[in-house]
Amino acid sequence: MKERNSLIVFPVLLIAGALVALAGSQGGATLGSLPVFALVVALAFLIQWLAFIPAYLFQTEKFYDLTGSLTYFSVTLIAVFFSAGVDARAILLAALVIVWALRLGMFLFSRIRKAGKDDRFDDIKPSFIRFLNAWTIQGLWVTFTASAALIGITTTARKALDIFALVGFLVWLFGFAIEVIADAQKSRFSADPANKGKFIQTGLWSRSRHPNYFGEIILWIGVLIIALPVLHGWQWVALISPLFVTFLLTRVSGIPLLEKKADARWGGQEAYEAYKKRTPVLIPRLRQ
Repeated sequence: MKERNSLIVFPVLLIAGALVALAGSQGGATLGSLPVFALVVALAFLIQWLAFIPAYLFQTEKFYDLTGSLTYFSVTLIAVFFSAGVDARAILLAALVIVWALRLGMFLFSRIRKAGKDDRFDDIKPSFIRFLNAWTIQGLWVTFTASAALIGITTTARKALDIFALVGFLVWLFGFAIEVIADAQKSRFSADPANKGKFIQTGLWSRSRHPNYFGEIILWIGVLIIALPVLHGWQWVALISPLFVTFLLTRVSGIPLLEKKADARWGGQEAYEAYKKRTPVLIPRLRQ
């Protein structure tokens, strides 16, 4: 049943990517007769499929997150390079995506090297189509989350930096800082042998059970704000960027999986139940 469902999922993922590519290409730069935005969307998927080959042959997911990071980096640079009339807004969007992607990619790669594996992939690695879908989903993830930035980079509608750029940058900086600080706090906590078997409830983690995810959602909202003034027509598909990130992290692969694992490990313990009761799942509380 799972194999059959996976065969259905694969074309659905491709159709979703193609629709975004088509909409986001309207009014965008072209390379010959081909829209640059559509080309970088296609490249996002192609990179995943090329990486999938050795991953499946050697049954490893160790470079899954790193591949995602390098995909953001690659498609963003290519979008800048092949788009005519690239301006300060486009450069700003590209810089923010690249900084975020390289930081997160190296952090996740370092984490999986220490852990040895990512147990999310244990059941699907032996299956060709299910493992392929995981990589294809990453291609769609890159497409959806970076759509606002990539459309802002490739559009032919150029506008000088304005209040949207300033506000968007400050929002991005706020979200980025929260994500980086939360990741650093949890890494230090996990590296301390005295904390073995414990759950983190200090620092930003005393205000939110998933502050890193809150930061990620906020930073993509910032990217969208910067891109807003140059969006027109079907390019408003870029609104999917923070909406998709929020949906994925709160309803699919982020918070639900981590909450389930945490409940299985610490559920019923008085300290953990008290922590859950007083600490919001996502949006940090302001007061201690």
